[in-house]
Amino acid sequence: MNVGRTVAESQMPQALARQCRNFLSSGVFGQRLLVLSDAHVGVTPPAVEEALLAFLERAPALGDCLLLNGDIFDFWFAYSRVIPRRGFHVAAEIRRARARMPVAFVGGNHDRWGEDFWERDLDVRFAPLRMELRVGERRVLAVHGDGVTESHWSASLLHRITRHPATVAVFKRVPPGLGFWVVDRMGHSLGNTERQEEVLRQASERQRIWAEAQLRADPGLGCLVMGHTHRPVLTELAGGQQFLNPGAWLDGFRYGVVTPTGAELATWQG
Repeated sequence: MNVGRTVAESQMPQALARQCRNFLSSGVFGQRLLVLSDAHVGVTPPAVEEALLAFLERAPALGDCLLLNGDIFDFWFAYSRVIPRRGFHVAAEIRRARARMPVAFVGGNHDRWGEDFWERDLDVRFAPLRMELRVGERRVLAVHGDGVTESHWSASLLHRITRHPATVAVFKRVPPGLGFWVVDRMGHSLGNTERQEEVLRQASERQRIWAEAQLRADPGLGCLVMGHTHRPVLTELAGGQQFLNPGAWLDGFRYGVVTPTGAELATWQG
């Protein structure tokens, strides 16, 4: 698939340096976009991964294009010759899905360090921070959402550090075995592990307010898709603009659907 980007642009340090850039598709991505995020493969029960594999196999019967909107893996870092073993089966199934439909991947705070692996090896369109697609004639912006809803300054600081090109460059020089060991011991710090319902509700509400402000600032944007909070939300503004967070795949196999005229929340029944 021609993604309209040079090899140099797909490299992670340069991509992270262009955080404000929208990765705009040169044409229509599809007519029925499946949206999935927050599976956290690698730390969730086997049933979560098994259901995801089944969903990816059936995806072309549910829609005609697929967006993986961050934290599909609990950790993903693509070294030049090494990828995480825990995510292998899902990555392989993503490649099989790509053979039958367009697939895009927006990085989350657990898995945005893919460099050119997704595009070069899997032919999946990848952006570490944000991506704009067209579903029919509708503009759809996808952002995972980390750094937007955090209630404590330390969480926002951590997100800035892990996105910084210098951090990525240093981690690339760490032996993979040691790097994965370090991540296993700090994995809880990569994202919000808060479990108090009221705190989670407030995070979801902050995200909704932020998303709707972005929509109002860009009347031509049809739908803003986010993840991260693990809370399903679908709202609509005057004029048909919509904000969609499909919720977490790990929480009941949730996903979303975006079409040229609307959006919906869905649950995979197998």
